[in-house]
Amino acid sequence: MFSIGLTGGIASGKSLVAARLAELGAVLIDADVLARQVVAPGTEGLAGIVDAFGPGMLLPDGSLDRAALGALVFADPAKRDALNGITHPLVRASARELSAAAGPTDIVVQDIPLLVETGQGAAFHLVVVVDADDETRIGRMREQRGMSRADAQSRIAAQASREQRLAAADVVLANNGDTAQVLAAVDALWDARLRPFAANLAAGRPAPHPGPAVLVPADPDWPAQAARLAGRIMHAAGDRAVAVDHIGSTSVPSLAAKDVIDLQLRVPSLAVADELAPDLAAAGYPVRPEVRADTPHTVWGRADGWAKRFHNAADPGRPVNLHVRVDGSPGADLALAFRDWLRANADARREYESVKRALAAAHAGDATTAGYAEAKEPWFASAVPRVIAAAGLT
Repeated sequence: MFSIGLTGGIASGKSLVAARLAELGAVLIDADVLARQVVAPGTEGLAGIVDAFGPGMLLPDGSLDRAALGALVFADPAKRDALNGITHPLVRASARELSAAAGPTDIVVQDIPLLVETGQGAAFHLVVVVDADDETRIGRMREQRGMSRADAQSRIAAQASREQRLAAADVVLANNGDTAQVLAAVDALWDARLRPFAANLAAGRPAPHPGPAVLVPADPDWPAQAARLAGRIMHAAGDRAVAVDHIGSTSVPSLAAKDVIDLQLRVPSLAVADELAPDLAAAGYPVRPEVRADTPHTVWGRADGWAKRFHNAADPGRPVNLHVRVDGSPGADLALAFRDWLRANADARREYESVKRALAAAHAGDATTAGYAEAKEPWFASAVPRVIAAAGLT
């Protein structure tokens, strides 16, 4: 089952996007609807609110006085936190039940206004943020909800900042005014990324990324993307993982590279690596069984410990190579040392980029990147002694 966390600030247009995704065939789980259900009369949630804030939170018919509660918690962050402590666990439990009932090929969209605030991003295959600037949102709240400017601003201030939401986003849908434009963007996202991602996930296969190798300028957003992906991998691996490292060319500032994020998952043993394979596949990283080992670098004098497991992303919109290696093995240590050597050594970066550009040009007509990757091996072999010396590896 493919899961999407959908979020956006108040009056961003998130409900419009959610409705469109449901029209396209997504299973929609609305946290706001669940939040109302878990505080209905007779529920554990409503009893908790009365215990925390008093019977003045009830209307004469025994239901929740939402206006009174809203006025109370939006004026006091401590009270808002107390309310969230009561309702959020109940909402999440209800969402898990609904999500578990979805089929293996379903696209499940959880509409969660406070996804960023509650740190849930790593639990989803993708986080989609509907974005609008603050002035647009204030204008909508004043026009559509009859709020004063001060009330609208206080509602915005009570949520994560726009910058925090954008930092958590895998996909940003801009919605500053043109409804047709944002709906067209949703449709394009559905066809080009969401449906293929869901199909790859259900089939347990990586997304295809044919060649040739194309180098692009260094993207300053690569480290942030890697951090989000690493969070999902750690969420899937749990306490069986040691760490996830951003390695490869996209981890080196200012170095041109293929737009492919390389990550290294370090684990205690290859047995754990194999045990993790189904969980990583479910998280969006199916294994490539034909790739079992790195090439031993005999110049290091360590003949064993090079075996790894190799996974790729099922997401067609974000190519990822995931190398699963034993913590402390020569393969894991060299990957980190090579990254750090390039980060620290401008001459080495220039040398490596020059080699990559020449080889990318030489293999520009290839149908895959295999020839380009193989052609880089002699340079890697020549660089290993320098890396080992710089890192003090033995």
